[in-house]
Amino acid sequence: MLAEEEFTKRSQKVQPSATLAVSKKAKEMAAAGEDVINLGTGEPDFTTPKNIAQAAIKAIETGKTSFYTPVGGVLELRQGIADLTKKLTGQEIKANQVTVTTGAKMALYALVQILVNPGDLVVSAKPYWVSYAEQVNLADGKFLALSDDTTAGKLTVGALNQLQKTPKLIILNNPTNPSGILYTKDEVQAILDWAEEHGSFLIVDEIYGRLVYNNAVFTSALSLREIANSKLIVVDGVSKSYSMTGWRLGWAIADETVIKNMNKVLGHMTSNPSAVSQAAALEAVTGDQGAVEELRLAFEGRLNETFARIEQIDGIQLAEKPEGAFYFFIRIEDWLLEKMGLSNSAAFAEKLLEDEKVAVPAGEGFGMPGYLRMSYAKDQASLNEALLRIEHFIHNA
Repeated sequence: MLAEEEFTKRSQKVQPSATLAVSKKAKEMAAAGEDVINLGTGEPDFTTPKNIAQAAIKAIETGKTSFYTPVGGVLELRQGIADLTKKLTGQEIKANQVTVTTGAKMALYALVQILVNPGDLVVSAKPYWVSYAEQVNLADGKFLALSDDTTAGKLTVGALNQLQKTPKLIILNNPTNPSGILYTKDEVQAILDWAEEHGSFLIVDEIYGRLVYNNAVFTSALSLREIANSKLIVVDGVSKSYSMTGWRLGWAIADETVIKNMNKVLGHMTSNPSAVSQAAALEAVTGDQGAVEELRLAFEGRLNETFARIEQIDGIQLAEKPEGAFYFFIRIEDWLLEKMGLSNSAAFAEKLLEDEKVAVPAGEGFGMPGYLRMSYAKDQASLNEALLRIEHFIHNA
């Protein structure tokens, strides 16, 4: 085996994705015949809607997917994203203010690459999605997760005002992964205003923006601020709302100068997004949107039933009921860890997987030890069984 010293310092300081690592182990156990319930990844358990899949098949059969496309995606798709954005937010977007990427994660990575110099400060809320910090690390920036005792896991102007250095970049996730918290219109507006006043770039990751529940209202940053000549960037994609995680297709919406710089980098990284995925995404954003509402309603039902069941289990708790995305960020009470003789939530998650065959990533990967992230992007029967196993695990500690 080669020594770690053979590899770059850059690669050595990056931590593996906590969510993908848990899912990988769970899948290996399942392949070995073990009855594992994998609640580790943010992946809807629904197949891609048929009209979207058929559009991809037709594109293949007619020879439209055999060749390179423009780096930032075909014009039809970029215009389709612009048109959908206007319907959802009211803002008129031009196709040259959109770039299409190999998943929303690639959009975020490329943005960090073009915005963050070594030593630049990048801030987000605590807890945060696992890849934000590591993408900043790869750019040799400084990632700082902010918390405010007056709010549960939200980025606030109060926390930003405590900074000793103005951040080059702010990353706002709304609704949030891992907690499902939703920002109000006033909260989004306040962060937009703060970023503009201080000259910071602001990336708003809205990948879960169409998955909000129980009459909660999502406010897109694009409904509050013009994108042209601004440092606002919005990232989105088809993975969550259309159940298309395997297609790897996302996008960024920004001032055209940001898009041009992204495309320079992307041209050396991916050449272009997959042509067949673009054909599928075009149908997703321009076709019948009924499947999005069906998906949302299914998740809403799971949220409500599963939340009620979690509240009945001693030793774990939720600060508040999630309003968006499809995750619970569950706190393990200190007395339970002590009773079980476990030092942290990572040890709890590992033992839970070994003993009860339930896979959930620990809070350490999200910047908050002492928690578990449980996805409810799984059928209700599996969620119910997982909670029974968790309860059994706790009671038999």
